[in-house]
Amino acid sequence: PWPAPLDDGAARHIIAGTRLPDVALTATRGAAVNLARYQERAIIFVYPFTGTPGEPNPPRWDEIAGAHGSTPEAEGFRDRYVQFELRGYEVFGLSAQRSEAQRAFAMRAGLPYLLVSDAQFHFADALDLPRFETGGVTYLKRLTLLVHNGVIYRCIYPVHPPHTHAASLLAELGG
Repeated sequence: PWPAPLDDGAARHIIAGTRLPDVALTATRGAAVNLARYQERAIIFVYPFTGTPGEPNPPRWDEIAGAHGSTPEAEGFRDRYVQFELRGYEVFGLSAQRSEAQRAFAMRAGLPYLLVSDAQFHFADALDLPRFETGGVTYLKRLTLLVHNGVIYRCIYPVHPPHTHAASLLAELGG
């Protein structure tokens, strides 16, 4: 029902061989995580925002292509987490939301993986991640990075539809 994002080319510079930025990000379980130093295979799904029950979405959210879908996307990775692990992938969710909001969402949704906060945009700025603005707040556009030993080997952008993204990606990875 919401508008689908188009490939506006905003992620074309994120190519295989790009090293992740060496920055520590606050994670939902408290300790900082530096994704550049994670020495395994990882899936980092970047999402704009997860809402809070009873609170309104940001202004014009329904009109922004690709804005909706972060909760179902996160739940898709939750529901298939063990299957990603069995294929040798750790899953991380990354947004510019503050850690407190991410922690509350992770608890509500029962997420087994970490969400990491890039509230200062250090990670996003280093990779020049695509973003959009509404209501005077900047949000990251939805994309997914497949990484090994801190180096990107694939960038999926745009991601649509978000609610089937984890299942589609798992099928591509052989399962």
